[in-house]
Amino acid sequence: MRQVRADEYAEFATARAGHLYRSACLLTAGDTHLAEDLVQETLGRLYVRWPRMARVGNPAGYAQTVLTRAFLAHQRRRGSTERATDVFPDLPGAAGGDASLRLTLLAALARLSAKDRAVVVLRYWEDRSVEETADIMNVSSAAVRTRCVRALARLRELLGEELAEYSRP
Repeated sequence: MRQVRADEYAEFATARAGHLYRSACLLTAGDTHLAEDLVQETLGRLYVRWPRMARVGNPAGYAQTVLTRAFLAHQRRRGSTERATDVFPDLPGAAGGDASLRLTLLAALARLSAKDRAVVVLRYWEDRSVEETADIMNVSSAAVRTRCVRALARLRELLGEELAEYSRP
């Protein structure tokens, strides 16, 4: 029975790791090393809880919740001496598209607060509902709506008129 669960976990982790990594890259505004750490932490926590995952209706959603909460916890722990860089490495699998636009959008995301960034990623990248986002972030639906409005307004301000279309829901 243990081998069956281990095989199920390995299959799940293999299938979801790429998606979790992309979400983590957006949450961390392009910090690929931190994104890898967050995905590893998420998968480690899931591994420990995997025998009880049969009771969870949506393991992928649970994994996203764990990832987001790990990111927010990391942001709270981060020392005041650490500074984010404004130079982003090439993201794996991001071939094609407008690289300068992608870097501009990542730079704008990086200038948002961690919670605002999490709301934007969950609502518009992950396409989560307000209620799902509120549950993941452990806040009220009203707080999510307020953060969305403020975060999108801030993105419009940061991107300027020529790129403001990318910050519209």
